Amino acid sequence: MSVLAIDAGTSGITALVVTEDGRIDGRGHREFPQHFPEQGWVEHDPEEIWRATLEACRAALESSATVPRCVGITNQRETAVLWDRRTLAAPRRAIVWQDRRSAEICARLREHEPRVAELTGLRLDPYFTATKLTWLAENEPGVWRDGDVMIGTVDSYLIARLTGGARHVTDASNASRTLLYDIRAGRWSEELCELFGVSGKALPEVVPNFGEIGRTDPEAFLGLELPISGMAGDQQAALFGQLCLSPGDIKCTYGTGSFILVNTGSEIIRSKAGLLSTVAWQAPSGELTYALEGSIFVTGAAVQWLRDGLGLIDTAAESERLAREVPDSGGVVFAPALTGLGAPYWAPDARGAILGITRGTRAAHLARATLEAIAFKVRDIVEAIRAEGLATPVLKVDGGASANDLLMQLQADQLGTPVERPVIQETTALGAAFLAGLGAGVWSSPDELRATWRLDRRFEPRYDDGTAYARWKRAVELVVGWTG
Repeated sequence: MSVLAIDAGTSGITALVVTEDGRIDGRGHREFPQHFPEQGWVEHDPEEIWRATLEACRAALESSATVPRCVGITNQRETAVLWDRRTLAAPRRAIVWQDRRSAEICARLREHEPRVAELTGLRLDPYFTATKLTWLAENEPGVWRDGDVMIGTVDSYLIARLTGGARHVTDASNASRTLLYDIRAGRWSEELCELFGVSGKALPEVVPNFGEIGRTDPEAFLGLELPISGMAGDQQAALFGQLCLSPGDIKCTYGTGSFILVNTGSEIIRSKAGLLSTVAWQAPSGELTYALEGSIFVTGAAVQWLRDGLGLIDTAAESERLAREVPDSGGVVFAPALTGLGAPYWAPDARGAILGITRGTRAAHLARATLEAIAFKVRDIVEAIRAEGLATPVLKVDGGASANDLLMQLQADQLGTPVERPVIQETTALGAAFLAGLGAGVWSSPDELRATWRLDRRFEPRYDDGTAYARWKRAVELVVGWTG
């Protein structure tokens, strides 16, 4: 038996066929374009996402020796997508989670932030879906036609396409990232919908994270009729894929951004240090499991900037080779606030800076400073989690940059705790597969899944005197206050 997992990320779609013993039997990947219509704006064309999904799934199925029993979905969260309920066509491009255009709306509503945080566990920031929808209602009212246009996140859009329009749903993990969902009550909040000017009629039904959610339409999806039996936002899916199933289990996913989640069980922990309280997943019984999250907007994207913006490297993987040419950053500090700063600073207007440059500075120093900045930002989050009284004896890691041995060693050094990397580092898709398999009976219980997790490498911490981290913190203070 196997499961088809669809991972709809920020830059592309990855499809995996996962066997019941946790192996990857087939893989497909397709990128889709990024659109930047104005400074600080980031958009995706939903139709391009859908075409990439079909192509990635076709490649995964063609490379697999097994026929999947069910489908699981995980997705970039917070991105706002609109589509026609009958034709499924999108009236405009999706507004991506990285987009900052609603910063003024957040500032205007700031007096409501305590109540918003109480209900949602989040804060007012352009990162989240609701303020993007408010911007659309105020600036493009023509796209809002009650009864015709559906709104949701990427998971909702893909399920609409996969089912030929039969289902308009989301799950609790994605709903909890919209600023419209009451995480304690476990439902959409009429109060928040009114605050942000969002029509509750257009929102999807919230369903558990596993169990039969819908069935694929053969005419829409590669001739296949399969149950869609698992779904979760990408970071919650990675938490599940890392089998962080007990309170206190913690993981970090290194992708375009980095996201650190710690399982808090049935308890909602209200952070005093800028972390987010969020839903990890919901069981078919209705029981909610919560997490505490630190969201970093730019990590892998900083390495991409070295490649695409500066031309210092040809591939992201070369960052490790280049950084190893020098023993340290030579005093160079990179504060990569390329799209503002997330937790624990929440400074949407912050901008990046490179400090400490001399005539002796080489490309290798900048590459090293970039990797150090990633490790420092993750340390910020883990220290905030520790400040909440939660122990972090081991950090499980995944995502593209977790393959960088130098970065993982730097991370262990900065945290003072071991870092564990699994054999399968695509744990976001793996989590979607695990949820779907539970929902379809491929696995009988979460405990049965534990036997599938296999360690690739454990990085033990070395001594670090904290000097570089303290210097980096001073640089961050400068960019947080930047107004130019």
